[in-house]
Order: sequence, then C-alpha cells, then structure tokens
Amino acid sequence: MKKIEVAAAVYQRLKKIYPDAHCELNHSNAFELLIATILSAQCTDARVNMVTPGLFQRFPNPEALANASLEEVEEAIKSINFFRNKSKSLLGCAQKLVLNHKGQVPKTVEELSDLPGVGRKTANVVLGNAFNINTGIVVDTHVKRTTHLLGLTKQTDPEKVEIDLMKLFPNEAWTEISHLLIFLGRRTCIARRPQCDLCLLKDLCPGSKKLTKAHLKSRQNTK
Repeated sequence: MKKIEVAAAVYQRLKKIYPDAHCELNHSNAFELLIATILSAQCTDARVNMVTPGLFQRFPNPEALANASLEEVEEAIKSINFFRNKSKSLLGCAQKLVLNHKGQVPKTVEELSDLPGVGRKTANVVLGNAFNINTGIVVDTHVKRTTHLLGLTKQTDPEKVEIDLMKLFPNEAWTEISHLLIFLGRRTCIARRPQCDLCLLKDLCPGSKKLTKAHLKSRQNTK
C-alpha cells in the first residue's frame, strides 16, 4: 500500500477505535487552553489538570494573571516540571495578551508564536481545539513515535514529521488525527510496552513486526 492509502486506513480505523478522542487538557475557553498547553511541555496532562483548577480560580483571565507577581504564579504551579521557567512564560504571555491583543487569544500561528512559552505545537493545539482552525498537526512524542512505527514518516524533527503528515491527511482532519494518534500512543502503542498483539493497526504497521520479533528474541534469550 502507498503511504497515503495507509494513512487513510489508519484514520478510518482510529476513528472507530477511539470515537471519543479529544484534547485531554481540561479547559473552558481559549485562554485556559493556552495556559494549560504551555504548562504541559515535558509534563503529563494529568499533572497539569491537577494544577489548573486552582490556577484559573486565582487568575481567571489574562488581566488577572498579568498583574500577578512571579512568586504568586510559582506558588500556584510549583508541582509542575520546570515551574520557575514556566511561571515567567505565563506572566509574559498574559502581559502580551493584554498589551497587544486586548486580552484576547489571537487566532493565527504567527501571533500565538510571538507569545512567551508558545511554539508551533502549542499554537496548533490552541487554534485547532479552541477555534476549530486546522493550521497544522500537533506532533508530540506519541504522534512522532506512532507515525514512525506506521511508516508514515522517517523524519525525527517534529516540524519535518508534521510536514510529512500534512501531506497524507486532509486539512479538515488535522486536529482530529492528532488526538487519535495520541490516544493510540497512550492506550495501546505505549512506548515501553507496546501492545502490538492487541492493536487493530498491526497489519498496517511495519513497526509492529519489528517490535514483535524483538520481543520474541528477548524472550528466547532469557530462557
């Protein structure tokens, strides 16, 4: 099968396997999603979701956060990885939102990427999930790993992986396919213990054959 045919089959199967696939960062508006996504860098969504309720209660909008002290923000997110650097990013982001965007989250990759703590991946998350604007495909560790195993890309740089995937999936599916691949990576194609025998994509996945052979060889060597 050609890559584009594999991609189409993967997309259709994943929609049936994970019909509820969605962004797992809890949020009620674009500002909350932006802040949660900044916090999620090198941190689990579960940990971020434990911290954000208190953070958003204390700082419910960009104006409130922009007027906070660095110490207040650090205290509110201190259980998050790299909380000191992220506190600076949150303050800088809120201040720029107030100063340059009248407290509103912008709707372009360029404007979002100009905010402290925001890169292309974060911009894609916010635009796709808060505004239903498909500007790209979010490539996190799960998306990168699963698409490599599926043979959809050979690239290792996230932006190059994104370019490859954008050629294979229709524009209107870009946000959804990110969620589907992340669900796959978190629930079945788990990094340290991939469940290839349970995966409904194994017949499409070159990586499944390699992982299965490696597992069998490992078992033989331990006998």
